[in-house]
Amino acid sequence: MAGKPVLHYCNARGRMEATRWLLAAAGVQFEEKFLTSAEDLKRLRNDGSLMFQQVPMVEIDGMKLVQSRAILNYIATKYNLYGKDAKERALIDMYTEGVADLGELIITLPVTPPEQRKDKMALIRDRAKNRYLPAFEKVLKGHGQDYLVGNRLSKADVHVVELLYYIEELDPSLLAGFPLLQALKTRISNLPTVKKFLQPGSQRKPPMDEKALEEARKIFMF
Repeated sequence: MAGKPVLHYCNARGRMEATRWLLAAAGVQFEEKFLTSAEDLKRLRNDGSLMFQQVPMVEIDGMKLVQSRAILNYIATKYNLYGKDAKERALIDMYTEGVADLGELIITLPVTPPEQRKDKMALIRDRAKNRYLPAFEKVLKGHGQDYLVGNRLSKADVHVVELLYYIEELDPSLLAGFPLLQALKTRISNLPTVKKFLQPGSQRKPPMDEKALEEARKIFMF
């Protein structure tokens, strides 16, 4: 029997949190080995664990997977969260890439220079309210189903709901006017596996604060 997946990253959301969400939604227990210093990262690089010399890295099924999309796609395929055919996978990929576009703005906000943060927040608000949230709302309205693709849970639903939580943290008012997305958020959050992940004490990570940012700076030398 294969062991639990092992996630190698720092103790922060960063580029690993989507993997945590997806594994949790699939009901898969996982372990984490946190990087705490630049030496930890150097050790992984030197022992050949990181194909492109960078994390996230996930040990799963005898592989050491890097590159976030590859990791997420493998997990989604393995746990039947990637649609039933090529057409559904194309839709899932398209929606997921939209999530990634807005998510990249949000994930890099903590490392944005202070003098640029006001403008970046304005950009995030604009893109969320006028581009990405309306697009996802339109999908749900168009087919009238409970999930984004194929009327069953997929990684697209998990990634969108994760994004909705981040948007809500930044500005709860941004979700107003998108009732179908709010309903999706509630529906996914009430799935037993996700509900457990959302409880205090889970492996879900909090928003990055100054302490976590300093830890990341020490590890990744930025």
